[in-house]
Amino acid sequence: MKTIAIIGGGFTGTMAAVNIVRLANEPLRVVLVNDRHPLGRGVAYGTTQGEHLLNVAARNMSALPDHPEHFLNWLRTRVDYADIPDPQLREMFVPRRVFGDYVRSLLFNYLEPVDGHHPAKIEVIEDEATGIVETDGTVNVELRAGESFAADRVLLATGNQPPAEIAGAADLRDHQGYCADPWSGWQDQLPDPTQDIVILGSGLTMVDVFLTLSGMNWSGKIRCISRNGRIPHAHFRGIDYPDFLPAEPEKVGLDGLVGLLEKHCQQLLRLGANPGIVVDRLRPHTQRIWQNFSIDEKRRFLAKHAARWNVVRHRIAQPVHQRLTESITDGSVQVVKGSVSGVRSKGEAVDVALRHADGSESSLAGGLVINCTGPRSGFADTTVPLFRQLLDSGMLQADELDMGIEVGPDFAVINGKGESSRVLFAIGPLMKGTLWESTAVPELRGQAKRAAEILARDEIAGVDGSDLRMSVESEHVVEYCI
Repeated sequence: MKTIAIIGGGFTGTMAAVNIVRLANEPLRVVLVNDRHPLGRGVAYGTTQGEHLLNVAARNMSALPDHPEHFLNWLRTRVDYADIPDPQLREMFVPRRVFGDYVRSLLFNYLEPVDGHHPAKIEVIEDEATGIVETDGTVNVELRAGESFAADRVLLATGNQPPAEIAGAADLRDHQGYCADPWSGWQDQLPDPTQDIVILGSGLTMVDVFLTLSGMNWSGKIRCISRNGRIPHAHFRGIDYPDFLPAEPEKVGLDGLVGLLEKHCQQLLRLGANPGIVVDRLRPHTQRIWQNFSIDEKRRFLAKHAARWNVVRHRIAQPVHQRLTESITDGSVQVVKGSVSGVRSKGEAVDVALRHADGSESSLAGGLVINCTGPRSGFADTTVPLFRQLLDSGMLQADELDMGIEVGPDFAVINGKGESSRVLFAIGPLMKGTLWESTAVPELRGQAKRAAEILARDEIAGVDGSDLRMSVESEHVVEYCI
């Protein structure tokens, strides 16, 4: 019986496993290796906080691309959503823990098939994969506990890397006042509630920390450090705005595209509309545009435009945005503009050194400092044991921007010799350097299904680049949200 190993038990890996079982037409053994975070929930949906909401409306959160109403129908089976009118339910930003329940319910439905309709079977291993060794067309997956198992194919679906280490943080590993990973239980390190909390970063993870502290009625100040001084935008209700993109926007180039977007942002502002509409109009084409950029254009985009794109693109629910802006207005939350140059112990507190745009320097201290700067951006210097082993053995290589790993159009990993692997595949944020947009459910569910088709049906040969782009873009639904 063919064995397919999936490394990563969060949303992407779980849905790849579910889709393999759904689509398999022969007996298959699917081994889902999960580590650290709750099975099926991963980082994003492992939260237990009711105030942590989805950043996409319920109507666009089906985990199954071929059943777009699936999540909505599942919500209607729950007593707490059954009586909500359909138009309202479709636009709701439900708690992420509820979505985690949904993903786990899908997994458990296929975990132990009791009928003959699904010849594949999912097994779960709760351990960390630390190595993959290829021998004669198969691989051996090595686990931290010392065990190993053989597989015919391996799919890497590990999600984002941990945050990059801040200068000086190595000396604070045992310091109660510093948290290097916001998903590792910083609540256990909280100081006296009158003390200040310093959050490194002002993106979506910062918002989660703010909501948790706000729910605790934290009396100390919350200081968020941001290089650009921005917080995520709120979702909004769109207007009827004509499509302004040319027939083949991927051929416009970076400078032409920036000029076009700036023009229409100004036009939307004159109409009193949210200029974020231009980002929504661009979403179905983003991956194709990115792949057609030259390496120089990609680097210029990352240096000059990526921060602004991320603020507009990765929005939060309006009630959450209002709650955050009110806290900024009343002074309980402060956004400090500057770059973090280092952290150091200051007794029971931690001191954060800042560098400002004008070249000046300053510092501020917190009873707890939480690193919410986002996933490590470099891959070649990764400290994740599995990826370190795969890089050192030549089974994979970093992409040209060092944002993830080099992956071909059929999700096959490109090894150190530039060859397409027949046994190792990857999906999700690991492909960010290849696709740019590779982190949200509308992209990930398409990747999970297409990768399952390739692995379950052995459709590796003959897949071209256009097929990959189609598989991840065709599931997009524009996110005009209340």
